[in-house]
Amino acid sequence: MASKSETIDYIVGQIAGAGIVYARKMFGEFGVYCDEKMIALVCDDQLFIKPTAGGKAYLQEYEEGLPYPGAKPWILIPEDQWDDVLWLTELARITAAELPPPKPKKPKKSKSVR
Repeated sequence: MASKSETIDYIVGQIAGAGIVYARKMFGEFGVYCDEKMIALVCDDQLFIKPTAGGKAYLQEYEEGLPYPGAKPWILIPEDQWDDVLWLTELARITAAELPPPKPKKPKKSKSVR
């Protein structure tokens, strides 16, 4: 079951204060990015945060879940915690700060016209 666009819009709106936040459709679900780093997945209308040492320390207690079959465990954020803007924004900020910057994209080869 694919996530609803309303769910994505809500989550992105809640953590917008963490930086440049947006979602990108991926395999029928969504990746959530903060400052060009993928920090979360939204699968089946559930929010999964990428596990980092800082994020785990901030949460102290958390549940892990699999966003899709074959995935490694991610931190599952219960829906009743999505309303806490400050808490969720801080978690997003901490997570993004610990992730490496994205690798630069290779320039596309231009096709020469002959």
